[in-house]
Amino acid sequence: MEARALGSFTVWDYVVFAAMLLVSAAIGVYYAFAGARSAGDFLTGGRSLSAVPVALSLTASFMSAVTVLGTPAEVYRFGSVFCMFAGTYLLVVLLSAELFLPVFYKLGVTSTYEYLELRFNRYVRLCGTVLFIVQTILYTGIVIYAPALALNQVTGFDLWGAVVATGVVCTFYCTLGGLKAVIWTDVFQVGIMVAGFASVIIQATLVQGGINTIINDAYKGGRLNFWNFDPNPLQRHTFWTIIIGGTFTWTSIYGVNQSQVQRYISCKSRFQAKLSLYINLLGLWLILACSVLCGLALYSRYHDCDPWTDKKVSAPDQLMPYLVLDILQDYPGVPGLFVACAYSGTLSTVSSSINALAAVTVEDLIKPRFRSLSERSLSWISQGMSVLFGALCIAMAALASLMGALLQAALSIFGMVGGPLMGLFTLGILVPFANSIGALVGLVAGFAISLWVGIGAQLYPPLPERTMPLNLETYGCNSTHNGTGLMTTTEMPFSTSALQISDVERTPLMDNWYSLSYLYFSTLGTLVTLFVGMLVSLPTGGRKQNIESKFLLTTEDFLSNFDIFKKKKQDLSYKSHPVEDGGTDNPAFSHIELSFTDQSDKTKGTRL
Repeated sequence: MEARALGSFTVWDYVVFAAMLLVSAAIGVYYAFAGARSAGDFLTGGRSLSAVPVALSLTASFMSAVTVLGTPAEVYRFGSVFCMFAGTYLLVVLLSAELFLPVFYKLGVTSTYEYLELRFNRYVRLCGTVLFIVQTILYTGIVIYAPALALNQVTGFDLWGAVVATGVVCTFYCTLGGLKAVIWTDVFQVGIMVAGFASVIIQATLVQGGINTIINDAYKGGRLNFWNFDPNPLQRHTFWTIIIGGTFTWTSIYGVNQSQVQRYISCKSRFQAKLSLYINLLGLWLILACSVLCGLALYSRYHDCDPWTDKKVSAPDQLMPYLVLDILQDYPGVPGLFVACAYSGTLSTVSSSINALAAVTVEDLIKPRFRSLSERSLSWISQGMSVLFGALCIAMAALASLMGALLQAALSIFGMVGGPLMGLFTLGILVPFANSIGALVGLVAGFAISLWVGIGAQLYPPLPERTMPLNLETYGCNSTHNGTGLMTTTEMPFSTSALQISDVERTPLMDNWYSLSYLYFSTLGTLVTLFVGMLVSLPTGGRKQNIESKFLLTTEDFLSNFDIFKKKKQDLSYKSHPVEDGGTDNPAFSHIELSFTDQSDKTKGTRL
């Protein structure tokens, strides 16, 4: 294939990108004037949202630019085994909707960590909150910086202009419009993402001469490797690591992470909340299909001349922008649409993080200390917190630029912290005899184990035969040098190869324990937290305590799924829990509950 010169960014591309930012900001301004301004309204949208916008918002915040740039490159290098995540998403949504959602919804909590105090004690809640804040700021800085870097190196798109613009616009609409603005901008951004993916898929299909060519090239190149049933936990992606490890990793995000939970508990009824998760599943499948197709199109286009080995790009996550400038350069504004697509992923993830950080700080750190604050003051503090966390995330992006190789380390930390936290919540919801001592010891043990294996995997990355990259050819390139440095440059986000210590004698510890698939970090953290928590709770008086059933998952929670078939009016039956009474009239009920609402019921768990 004779390579023609790559296109570059035109004025129209910048116009399209700027328009996406402006519409996002405008939605924030609209909700600043349209919405009531209590803190409850700001952080939970007054609990009046319906399933469809929330579902789209869940999909958008799940999809960061890491997905837009990383997944196609992942498929290009490792093949379509990534499709197995479709099964993972189904399990994740089932677990989140049937295990975690019923408990959070009936308690009417704003911060998921509020549950930890009601179920265990204040110290367990503080541990959960602090871990969440550190993990989210780290992750968000990377989500802002990583795509900006990849796009900058290929398109010449201004790096710091993009980082600061996205950070400022996010902070702006989060601060003005609260959760409603976050959700409606997400709905708009999902549209942009699908449009960006679609433009690449359609044009690639036309350029390559039809979908059949793309599939045939993928087949010949060994990219259609769906069925890898190797049970070895050391292989990076197999059917088992993706279904088991992936389910733990993503349930820790969907089931208990504040950014996601805050959205579905803002629905007006529990039926709508569950519905939003199931509709969101369709969104996840659509995005997965788009990104896998883009990866196969990438391979079809460059199967005989890999731009990475040929030193045209310096990292795999630059392959997508490279393809866009290659095939879409004749259409002014369309490369800009793709950049807007990648940044919509960033904006939606960052805005959900900022909103969740504000909610957690107000609910878990400020309100328990300053009980006399009025609703108005709390609302102002919530907005102030949004500004503060927005600035912190931009600062974290600047730090990420200095850390370089630490990018992937911090992305793995997301899995390492999420696992033990999920173990902690599962302990509370499923194990009636678990007590606060067991919970704390379990959390520390789970965190220590997943940190040990995670950091070890960063320092001594697994050998190539564990990650199994498929071969990339350069025989069709018209340049002379033919590099073979396959494992040298930046690895894919969420993979485990960053701070490599090279030329070290490989020990069995490195080849086995540290070579564990990165998808199992979260699984390990969850299971260790659960088992240690149960073992410690038994001898420390766990069986003597009297736990109210509303803090546990009960059979009624499951049976209430079928209420909708009994009577037509039964939809309201989801509001029959004592904590939720009055929630509709007072949009901020969840924000005052610790001060006076329903004193009789709450005091048992909270004030001691």
